[in-house]
Amino acid sequence: MFKYEQISNEIRKRIKEGYYSLDEPIPDELSLSDEFSCSRMTMKKALDILVTEGLLYRKRGHGTFIVKPAAHNDLVNVTSEENLGLTNLLKGKKITSKIIKFEVSFPSEEVAAQLSIDLTTPVYHLIRLRIVENEPYVIERTYMPTSLIRQLNEDVLHSSIYNHITHTLGLTIAGCHRKIRASKPTELDQKYLQCAPDDPILEVEQVGFLNNGVPFEYSFSRHRYDKFVFTTVSIRRSK
Repeated sequence: MFKYEQISNEIRKRIKEGYYSLDEPIPDELSLSDEFSCSRMTMKKALDILVTEGLLYRKRGHGTFIVKPAAHNDLVNVTSEENLGLTNLLKGKKITSKIIKFEVSFPSEEVAAQLSIDLTTPVYHLIRLRIVENEPYVIERTYMPTSLIRQLNEDVLHSSIYNHITHTLGLTIAGCHRKIRASKPTELDQKYLQCAPDDPILEVEQVGFLNNGVPFEYSFSRHRYDKFVFTTVSIRRSK
């Protein structure tokens, strides 16, 4: 993790814990640079992340302020630029996994097309329930090529697949393409997410790719509506 990412994580934690006043600007970049022993450029990049997430906003001539509704929001905030995985997104939280299905099979035409592989390339097919602080949050149905994502086993599935990919396999995750849609709950959702038959489900269809452009993941994540919010920020640049 880069220095600016570590700093943004710490400042995000401080915001959520009420460390800074909501009515006053947070310390300026120079003061924070001194505190965190980094350059102003590094601090700017750290704060830019939080501005993009909608946690901070800059007011010219007055400083950088906390967005009050965001500070009080207990939902998991997933921004349009994040591809971290739930474990990295919720650092400090107790996250466990229940493996519902884990098998190796040949892909369907749709899965093969999304992963840019042929129909004879085996894929992992896994379904996991992700549990945060003993509450069910999301069901993940994921396909990954066995030739690319090696050494996937139950130990990895019970922790973080993304950490396995980056730290154990030494691969670099570059980003993802997402489609987000509202959906009705399935029997699987009702059973594992403990949702009512008329509760909405937030489904995220995602293709993740490495820094060489190769797709490594095709997944469908079924989120409880009362636990997540997806944020996108559009910034109009002056000419």
